[in-house]
Amino acid sequence: MKIAMLGLKGVPYPEGIENFTEQVGWRLAERGHRVTVYVRPYVKVGDSYRGMQIRRLPSINTKHFDALTHTFLATLDAARSDVDVVHFHALGPSVFSFIPGMRGIKVVVQVHGLDWQRQKWGRIAKMCLRWAEYAAAYFPDRTVVISETLKNYFEQKYRKHLEYIPTGVEAYPQREPQEIKKWGLEKGKYILFLGRLVPEKGCHYLLKAFATINSPMKLVIAGDGSHSDDYVLQLKQLSGRNVIFTGHVKGTFLEELFSNAYFYVLPSELEGLPHSLLQALSFGKCVLASGIPANMEALGDCGLTFKSGDIEDLRRQMLFLLENPGFVHAQKDKSQARVSQHYGWDAVVDKLERIYFDCLDASH
Repeated sequence: MKIAMLGLKGVPYPEGIENFTEQVGWRLAERGHRVTVYVRPYVKVGDSYRGMQIRRLPSINTKHFDALTHTFLATLDAARSDVDVVHFHALGPSVFSFIPGMRGIKVVVQVHGLDWQRQKWGRIAKMCLRWAEYAAAYFPDRTVVISETLKNYFEQKYRKHLEYIPTGVEAYPQREPQEIKKWGLEKGKYILFLGRLVPEKGCHYLLKAFATINSPMKLVIAGDGSHSDDYVLQLKQLSGRNVIFTGHVKGTFLEELFSNAYFYVLPSELEGLPHSLLQALSFGKCVLASGIPANMEALGDCGLTFKSGDIEDLRRQMLFLLENPGFVHAQKDKSQARVSQHYGWDAVVDKLERIYFDCLDASH
């Protein structure tokens, strides 16, 4: 089977959609499928990566036109090729998903979140992304969502059955502190946040709550902005002496940060299914997350939640974890068991491969 994946920045990239594509793509390639991933011109990768073919096309690299222009060109290119299935990622790119269908190519759209809720978009962009929901629901042969929360939302609104396939997570090795020592970090002596530094991730709540806590514990903010320089500057102005901004992290450094954190915190206001939270669980970390539906779905009965946007409740729960190391360490086995049971990559690929084959069988 020949599969094209588009609508993302590219691979390798540690973020949600990009990580999903990489983990699914190389496994599909290993099963004998030809996988082509369309990447944007600034992504540093060769002509092939982990068995996937890389197709680089240009884009207008601005907040509003980067994804739009690249996906449009990638769609036209894929529609002229000999692929069997075109897999679109995210709401915005789905507006072009009718084009391959006009050539008789099967189309799958995967929704990773309700992008119109993101604060970075203005009124017109939000309106367009809301309309893209309709495209995602009705244009493709199959629509896939990554959480039960999204499935319920779409099925209630559009009265159409959707496929649920959650994101997966790797079983990472535990790493002793090495690279993190360069940042003055010690095992069990810091709290970790990892994600894009954009308003909906709620880092400003975390920094305000942490500033009121008298503790030698450090707070690590790992990640960079996404067309959000003003917000990143605001975060740094809120930070005190025990706050460390590492910027973008990956590889062994990322694994060390997770392995040695005391607990992980995710104060987001909006998520599809939070991959960083699942990563934290896979490392056996205790997780403190805002009580939005997507976070609670990912957590199950692990960790703790607080009321989203409530700085005092966040502070209270952080103090509880700082004062109760027994509770924190007791989460390890439960966290890892949850990830192993519900979020294994091989099961994700099995389900997605079955959807591709179903699409092709339906045309015969």
